[in-house]
Amino acid sequence: MNPRFFVFLFTLSLQVLVCFSSDPKSDADLKLNMAEGPFKPTDESLKQFKTPDWFRDAKFGIWAHWGPQAVPRQGDWYARQLYVSDELDNKTGLHKPAKDYLDHLKRYGHPSKSGYKDIIPMWKAEKWNPDELMALYKKAGAKYFVSMGSHHDNFFLWNSNIHRWNAFNMGPKKDVVGLWQKAAQKQGLRFGVSEHLGASYTWFQVSHKSDTTGPYANIGYDGNDPQYQDLYHTRAASNDTGWLSINPVWHQQWYDSIKELIDNYHPDLLYSDSGLPFGDVGRTLIAHYYNQNISMHGGNLEAVYTCKEKADNRFVRDLERGIMDTGKPYVWQTDTSIGDWFYRTGQKYKTSTEIVDMLIDIVSKNGNLLINIVQTPEGDLESDMLITLDEIGAWTSVNGEGIYGTRPWVVYGEQPKDAAIIQGGGFNESKIKFTAKDIRFTTKNGVLYAFALGIPTEDLQIYSLGSQSKLNSKIIDHVSLLGTDEIVRWKQTGDLLVITKPSVVPNKSALCYKITFLP
Repeated sequence: MNPRFFVFLFTLSLQVLVCFSSDPKSDADLKLNMAEGPFKPTDESLKQFKTPDWFRDAKFGIWAHWGPQAVPRQGDWYARQLYVSDELDNKTGLHKPAKDYLDHLKRYGHPSKSGYKDIIPMWKAEKWNPDELMALYKKAGAKYFVSMGSHHDNFFLWNSNIHRWNAFNMGPKKDVVGLWQKAAQKQGLRFGVSEHLGASYTWFQVSHKSDTTGPYANIGYDGNDPQYQDLYHTRAASNDTGWLSINPVWHQQWYDSIKELIDNYHPDLLYSDSGLPFGDVGRTLIAHYYNQNISMHGGNLEAVYTCKEKADNRFVRDLERGIMDTGKPYVWQTDTSIGDWFYRTGQKYKTSTEIVDMLIDIVSKNGNLLINIVQTPEGDLESDMLITLDEIGAWTSVNGEGIYGTRPWVVYGEQPKDAAIIQGGGFNESKIKFTAKDIRFTTKNGVLYAFALGIPTEDLQIYSLGSQSKLNSKIIDHVSLLGTDEIVRWKQTGDLLVITKPSVVPNKSALCYKITFLP
């Protein structure tokens, strides 16, 4: 047997002994070193946070939700689903073989022998050109860019000194986070990272199971092999089944890992794919993140932290695949994807019009849009993705005046009387349908921008701008349509403002009317 294998086992054994001999019994035993500064790990202290102007002005970001799970071309959560041998059919109520498990079995072998650890080396990213992609994203109108740091698969996309399962050591053998950051900075975009590690500890527990039937029944998957448990994690306690683990050992691992990410790259934005992770452990990390950022920016806080719970002024609230039902006094963010979260063969993508409409609606309600642009396993973009980005860029280049640097108006907009009533929150984007009768407002420097979320087939009626409206006491001086020199005809009555539909529309997505007022 290779003597290097004996050395590896000996080293691993020492690590296990050290781990067991020094395991914290509770979060109070953790070693949470943090930067000095005005922020302390309490909710009251974190309420000092003020959303930086750069984020309030940016409005639109692009995300690379990308990593080894793209390799099988089966979409999101493949690293977990390959260990789920059967699933419940909601139509029949019966169990059936799971799709990703069958796919893995056919292409890669049984997960007792060939599991996710064997997918990772296949991710080469050989067509990935971060500089070229970042130029496309800037042209599309993005003002910030977010790289995935680690998904629930516990594979780090940065050059880590504390975790061997990372992209600098394996797969592409590149510091993916670092190269994305350099490309973003070259284009003048703010840079962020997303961490999905907090959920990994319980999410990956399926790798410790086995088939319950068939020729491999009761033969453990490769997550049971001690030499790979720094990837799959050790077995969780029977009562540790929530999205976020209750195990202090894993809380320490999470803190050390994300702190390394922060300290090595100093991102402008940090996103957690959960609520605030692990109570005071998460609060300590945020305080550290804010304090180190302040020290790097001459005493000013430029950092944005976002996660999926009510912010209460501590950070920026994030909604996954959803929007608010009305305007908010606080800044928030929607995160969504143009398609599946990871590459999937044959998937349907959002159109440029759908993305533009969502962007306008979100901005009118004091939010930002962060959208994942799906990359192939090789790292490039499909042709239809390039077309969509080009169309978004064509729209933002004309209408960005009414988006970037704007603030909400008195009301976010108007809806048709027959519009569906949708409760604000996550996972509601599929229920929303916009028409040209949906009006959204933004304002900047005393100018009001009114967007029609579609191409009007008749004259546009805006009730919020009638001369007797309680929302607006100013007298309208001029109305113009961004992207055209055509003179806009309009008439204001006591009840509404009527804008004659244009003879030629400047773009195929939402129209933006610029409205100025007399002093």
